[in-house]
Amino acid sequence: MSDGGFRVTRLYHPSHHVTDLEESEAWFQRVFGRPSRPMAEMTRNAPASEGYPTDYSTFTPISDVLFDMIDPKRYVLNGVQRYATVDKPHLKGFGWYVEGIADAYRALRRADIAMVGQLDEPAEGDDPPTAPGSPMPIFFTVPESAGLRYEFLPQIPFPLDHRLAPGWEVPPVSDDDPLGIERCSHHTVLTDRPERGLRVLVEALGGTVIHEGRDEVLGASATYVRLADAVFEYAVPDAGTPAHADWTAGTPNDTYHSITWKVADLDRVAGHLEAQGVKVRTRTDEVLVTDPETSLGVPWGFTTALTPGDTRGAR
Repeated sequence: MSDGGFRVTRLYHPSHHVTDLEESEAWFQRVFGRPSRPMAEMTRNAPASEGYPTDYSTFTPISDVLFDMIDPKRYVLNGVQRYATVDKPHLKGFGWYVEGIADAYRALRRADIAMVGQLDEPAEGDDPPTAPGSPMPIFFTVPESAGLRYEFLPQIPFPLDHRLAPGWEVPPVSDDDPLGIERCSHHTVLTDRPERGLRVLVEALGGTVIHEGRDEVLGASATYVRLADAVFEYAVPDAGTPAHADWTAGTPNDTYHSITWKVADLDRVAGHLEAQGVKVRTRTDEVLVTDPETSLGVPWGFTTALTPGDTRGAR
């Protein structure tokens, strides 16, 4: 546990807002070689909470990441569509499982981070808000305060999360994996105010800055933070770069830009992407970045080297 009586245990999932769930599932099967499972699987033997939709989301396990795709048009609670409809796919946000979640909530409040519940009601009391019709605590940061909408919830039994199996560890690269993914390297958030994200991850939640420097592939100054099982890059992009254009589309808040994977062989990645019609925007000796126009709106990164200071997997 942290000094505040809580522990961030792992990244819950990245959220990706898409225009068509079925087409997106097919893309992941074809390009990543990974099957997806719809949220509705969880309610086949147990009814969902009254009024809670189960057809808006599908989950794809990718090494140490559980990737969540959402069709905003289907996410309707109490008669209100909670996320804006998108005309093209884009990463949206992420969150964490937390032990001692009430203490984490209070730590965020002490750091002056504004939060809301699942129905966007302001979270202003001493105890965290709970899910509609449930005693389970769940809450989100307000982007204007934190940069992004970060999600927090306790570790719950979640049959679609492959990492919750007893004794689970990051698996070795499979011969059947067309991209040869070893693990997630890092998640990239674009910003002109990195202090907002650092206030959440470092000051409030106890994350550690592991590296600061230039991301020459992205064209940005970057700060890398380790929190629980994942690394997050907070990058201030240079004007005139594709990253700057992506960030500008989401201002004044931060933009969840990309996910970079540690892989065994960039040539293996490049050959498979070409065969699947996914174009490459950038290629160096150590890094490959896809063209988001051909890869579900995400400039996926692939690298053969983890960030300096990232000791995950070290022996």
